[in-house]
Amino acid sequence: MISHVRGTVAAVTLSSAVIEVGGAQGGVGLELLCTPSTLAGLRTGTQAALPSALIVREDSLTLFGFANEEEKSIFEIVQTVQGVGPKLAQAIVAVLEPDTLRMAVASDDAKTLTKVPGVGLKGAQRMILELKDRLGAPTGTSGSTSSIASAAPWRTQVAEALTGLGYNAKDADRAVQAVEDPAGAPNVSQLLKAALQILSKA
Repeated sequence: MISHVRGTVAAVTLSSAVIEVGGAQGGVGLELLCTPSTLAGLRTGTQAALPSALIVREDSLTLFGFANEEEKSIFEIVQTVQGVGPKLAQAIVAVLEPDTLRMAVASDDAKTLTKVPGVGLKGAQRMILELKDRLGAPTGTSGSTSSIASAAPWRTQVAEALTGLGYNAKDADRAVQAVEDPAGAPNVSQLLKAALQILSKA
């Protein structure tokens, strides 16, 4: 089992990062699927250490990377719910901060859980029932601290993240256009959440 990956960021795409491990003398590049907020904190050529989870399937090995251990823990716990696989678990981590998820489950707030693409009312109610005693109490801290440089094409990143979460391109573009430009350096995670809120009201 791979619990974390540490090395040089060799590449960053809209949905994954490649971390070179093993040093300059013949290192290996590992691709990790990450949320937009995690990717926003990575820069090519810099060192990074990402908690990770390896998902083994009959025909594939997929490595997921996270901003911190708390996000990784949430990713693993929500997959214990019937019908929640790795892709949906990553969407939950991308849309809901750990404390937001904990508060939603603790207060039987199914509406908040349905903000995640792929989670309907019945699925949200199942999550509340099965996660009730597993997530713990809210900690009062944010699960994401990453920000993106002001030069980043955040609108493209958010649109790609939305389509990756299951929305069609037309709806994704409409939501991105409705999001106001941030006053300072864009935070992709917050902008993605704003776009998701717009889509949930449509």
